[in-house]
Amino acid sequence: MKKTTRVKMPQDQDISPDMSVDVGGLKLKNPVLLASGTCGYGVEIGDLIDLSALGGIVVKGLSLKPRQGNPPPRIAETPCGLLNSIGLENIGIEAFIRDKLPWLRKINTRVIVNILGNSQEEYASLARRIDGTDGIDAIEVNISCPNVLAGGLAIGADPNAAAGVTRAVKAATGLPVIVKLSPNVTDIVEIARAVTAAGADAISLINTPVGMAIDIDKRRPALGNVVGGLSGPAIKPIALRMVWQVAGAIDVPIIGIGGISSASDALEFLMAGASAIEVGTATLVKPSVAIDIIAGVRDYMKKNNFLRIDDLPIPRD
Repeated sequence: MKKTTRVKMPQDQDISPDMSVDVGGLKLKNPVLLASGTCGYGVEIGDLIDLSALGGIVVKGLSLKPRQGNPPPRIAETPCGLLNSIGLENIGIEAFIRDKLPWLRKINTRVIVNILGNSQEEYASLARRIDGTDGIDAIEVNISCPNVLAGGLAIGADPNAAAGVTRAVKAATGLPVIVKLSPNVTDIVEIARAVTAAGADAISLINTPVGMAIDIDKRRPALGNVVGGLSGPAIKPIALRMVWQVAGAIDVPIIGIGGISSASDALEFLMAGASAIEVGTATLVKPSVAIDIIAGVRDYMKKNNFLRIDDLPIPRD
């Protein structure tokens, strides 16, 4: 992680902190994004909050063709969290560009498209289709998908496969490429280094850990797919630890994700070395939470004399 020199705000002047950040060439007005999967394609939450106040929105993951997803039940509440087994249901890239993107183009915020596939070729095809499409500012690559050519092993669990997908996407687009890492690995730093060496402009982490719940009355798994991804406050300590580890090992910007539901949570991730954060599950509880987080981070910076987001990371020896 690059070291930063803190610039203090003059005590005798009321200067608003600069909330803008540059994440691998993606310039954001502030470091707060809505995470993929929890805000649909934007229109679903557009009547509830002012999306133009955000740094950006990461739309629901998209594949080459529409996906039906997993059988219900797809969601199960857990203490301090949520299990979901949506199964990457989506309308496909063509329907998104035709039906959803025109609405998003009217919103004054950055639009990041999350892509998913089962092979390098699928990821590259998606990146080529997106490249140069008006209204899309960056690509987030979900590498938690199973690699069908490797017996179903998650791409993000294999450094070589993760690097291969990253190279394929980078070769297919001139947009900033953000690789979203899975926490379901032995060594998160190894994966981060692999995708960074392959050309990732930024890294977002973490995706959801795998979990399970059982309905004791029905005596069967609570989810139709048996297991699902755990999100919400329960995973924040895991996500924060991984952001800290990765920030100390690589030089590309990091977007922190996992259990962020307040300005204090966001500040922890920014202090751990993240350049920006994504808010996910908390949006389902309080749609305006991302707006509150922006205000809270700004207030903290003013109170503690920080001029820039880049001044927030904890110094490392």
